[in-house]
Amino acid sequence: MSSKMAGLRLPMIPTDSLPSDSLPSGEDLLALERQCRRSGSGITVASLIGTWRLRATWSRDGTPAPAASAALLRGLGACLILSGEETDGALQIVNQVNLGSLRLRFDGEAELTGRRPLLMFSFRSVRLSLGKLTLFERSLPQPDARRMPYFALIGLDREQGRLSARGRGGGLALWMR
Repeated sequence: MSSKMAGLRLPMIPTDSLPSDSLPSGEDLLALERQCRRSGSGITVASLIGTWRLRATWSRDGTPAPAASAALLRGLGACLILSGEETDGALQIVNQVNLGSLRLRFDGEAELTGRRPLLMFSFRSVRLSLGKLTLFERSLPQPDARRMPYFALIGLDREQGRLSARGRGGGLALWMR
């Protein structure tokens, strides 16, 4: 992965049209994505660092995911944690869910590339723990470079703490700080 574009600063895409008191619709995200494809998103490594809790998902065409699915992901505290140095573009990535003190956690590396940009990532290990006790831990094989998972980042609203993206599988997701 190349980090040549990771530090590029572009103007942030305005998200004024997204509702402030409720979640944006799938159509809102699709419109934001079209604008991002034309102008880039302006999202930088520095703006991504932190904990992002999954709030909602939509299908490829912007249809909302079943309510039970979204509620389950929120109930499990699904989150994405990004950390690292703001200057070099390299990030550590954690994707985890919790059920009480039971935690399933994937750890790996990520890199922000391109103007849109893409958050390319690869998980190196998976761990299942109960409180401080590790029940299971295993290294994961690395995917072929052509099959690397990614999120195409399409919008960041710093004021409302919202991050929206399209995954490699085509679905849309919204995380909140």
